[in-house]
Amino acid sequence: MKKILLLFLVTSSLYSQSEYPQDYFRNPLDITLVLSGTFAELRSSHFHSGLDIKTQQKTGLKVYAAAEGYVSRIKISHYGYGKALYVTHPNGYTTVYAHLQKFSDRLEKYIKECQYDKETFEVEVFPSTDELLIAPNEVIAYSGNTGGSGGPHLHFEIRDNQERPMNPMLFGIDIKDSRQPFVSAVYAYPKDKDAVINGKNERVPLRLIPQKTGDYKVEEITAYGNIGFGITSYDKQDLAPNNNGVSNIQTFFNGNKSLEIDFKRFSFDETKHIKRLIDYEYFKTKRSRIQKLFIEENNPLSLYKDAYDNGYITVEDSTSSVYKVRVRDFKQNETWINIPIKGKLTETETLEEDLSNKTTIYANQATELKSGLITVNFYKNTVYEDVDIDYSVSSDTLHLHEDNIPLQKNFYINYDLSHYKPKDLDKMFIARLYGYYKKPSYVSTKRKGKTLSAGSKVLGTYTIAMDTVAPTITPVNFKDKKWLSKYRYLKVKIDDDLSGISKYRATVNGKWILMEYDYKTKMLVHDFNDNIVKDTKNDLKIIVTDNVGNSSTFEATFFRK
Repeated sequence: MKKILLLFLVTSSLYSQSEYPQDYFRNPLDITLVLSGTFAELRSSHFHSGLDIKTQQKTGLKVYAAAEGYVSRIKISHYGYGKALYVTHPNGYTTVYAHLQKFSDRLEKYIKECQYDKETFEVEVFPSTDELLIAPNEVIAYSGNTGGSGGPHLHFEIRDNQERPMNPMLFGIDIKDSRQPFVSAVYAYPKDKDAVINGKNERVPLRLIPQKTGDYKVEEITAYGNIGFGITSYDKQDLAPNNNGVSNIQTFFNGNKSLEIDFKRFSFDETKHIKRLIDYEYFKTKRSRIQKLFIEENNPLSLYKDAYDNGYITVEDSTSSVYKVRVRDFKQNETWINIPIKGKLTETETLEEDLSNKTTIYANQATELKSGLITVNFYKNTVYEDVDIDYSVSSDTLHLHEDNIPLQKNFYINYDLSHYKPKDLDKMFIARLYGYYKKPSYVSTKRKGKTLSAGSKVLGTYTIAMDTVAPTITPVNFKDKKWLSKYRYLKVKIDDDLSGISKYRATVNGKWILMEYDYKTKMLVHDFNDNIVKDTKNDLKIIVTDNVGNSSTFEATFFRK
């Protein structure tokens, strides 16, 4: 194992000469790799940072280290990556394995000692370089469905030495793919009020005509002025029916390259700005992601290359032009879209929007909204550009537009609760009302004196809610006074119907025990193989607390030989 440490100095300089070392990283699973998610795939609020590898709809597959190295980080959380393992390699890259069921025996022993020492299920540790060395082809974990996973799979990443995720396929991780990407929609956008597309000064859907080659043609459009385009596109691999993300998009105007979007690498700091790549308003209303092939102001994404005039084109009157789009997957399968354009200056009737009941939020300065006992603060650069929103207050309900405007960061809501009884304040929180029935959803809330505060990146309707009902605790596979000698697991279901679970603590005979929490199934599970429960008679106590401090206590006695 000591030679691994020596190799770090030798091979890091060797591989710095090659941008993407090939045949260095092995497949993390010993099955044919089939993807449920590709690198940089468009997600609701971020770019996907790795490959989601299908695990044949089951958990427990052996997960192999992609190369030798050392464990540099272990993180266990209720949400997100669930159980995740990070291995740093001599060439400077780090591989990440997430949604794991469990770690290998020695790593499991290491992390459980940390959990019992800290008396918490959720932990994050950073072992030293010589603490947990990893050999080539070592089994380091078993695949699972923990955290925010929507089904059994392995999330696999390769990050560079700046912690930026990169497409693992750049390093030779091979996925069978001989199919062209496909395009389901094309749109044209005016850049300003003087641009016209098919007689309109608004986003215009274009008629897409599939060709026998797998390419597409768009029915000729008439346009004038500065315009841009957007597409909805996907890719499919050979062995899976699901839609995945594409790898590269290029645009050309009259044969000259206009813009390139290369989904090869990004930083976690910029992933939230996916809201600037897609048509956010269309996504929130139609649940479909249009990828804008132009760059608007305050778009910091590093995915763009060769952006001439930020991807916009200028169409003059009485001209004929051609705009083309090339969409490619990682295996260089490509699809073309051909858009013929006839320049035509057309008079359009511009409908002036009634802004009398609107409130302007400015991008380059702070904006404070105040009505009655409610204050809302938008700090500088909360919005990408100046926007006019609907804003009103009715009693304790704040109407703050609709969730169709992208935000860069949180705005902050403050409620003055002076008109409420002091005894009620501890049970109150700020809630967002969502869905048809306007169900309240807890927003992380802080209270200082008689003021409640919360931050949010989502516009919508907010109100004050009160939660006076404690969480429920229900035994699943046992009852009081039961013998559990033949059981490996102790299972309990916990739930809270309003503000949500905040924390829990379980003890047996006064000693803390590890209970793993899966929020998707609402289950707490203790593994008797931890060898903490050693007595014949055991008094179990579980305390569960919700987000406003309501607590429930469950007590039972069980026996084991």
